Amino acid sequence: MKQVSYESVEKAIQIIDNLDDQGLEKIANEFSEAQPVLIGYAMSAAQEFKNERLHGLLIYYFCLLFESFRQEGIDVKQIMESDVDEFEEPFFQALDSYFQSENIETLEEFIGQSGLVQFMTIEISTPDVDGTSLDDETATQLFIVSLAIIYLMANSIKA
Repeated sequence: MKQVSYESVEKAIQIIDNLDDQGLEKIANEFSEAQPVLIGYAMSAAQEFKNERLHGLLIYYFCLLFESFRQEGIDVKQIMESDVDEFEEPFFQALDSYFQSENIETLEEFIGQSGLVQFMTIEISTPDVDGTSLDDETATQLFIVSLAIIYLMANSIKA
C-alpha cells in the first residue's frame, strides 16, 4: 500500500492553513462531494459525541487528510456505506487492543498508514502555536474519528 509521506502532509497543511473561511468552505464542499459517505460518517461522530468543538476539528482534519492523499498523488475510490459497515467491528477491536496496550504499532499496522497515525498522535497531544491544547475527551474523540477516516481512505486506494 502506498504511504502518505510527511512531505505530503506538510504540503497539505500549507494549503489548508492558508485558506480563508471561503476557501476552506469551498475545499470542504469539494471533498464532501467526492466522499459524501465518509464526511457523513465523520460528522455523525461529532453529533453522537455531542461535542461541538469536535465538529469544526473534524472538518479541518477531513480536509487535511484528504489533501494529504491528493498531495501524495493517491486516488481514493468513493467510500460506500458497505465499506463503513465492514470496517467498524475490526476497527473497534484494534482500538480496544491499542487502549489496553498503548502500543501505537498496533494501530499503525491495522490502519496501514503509519505516518498519518503518527501525525495524528502528535496533533492530539501537542499544544497549538498559541499554546492551546485539546481536552482529553475531545483529543480522544478526534483521534478515533481521524483514524477511521485514514483507515477508510487507505483501504479505498485505487489500484
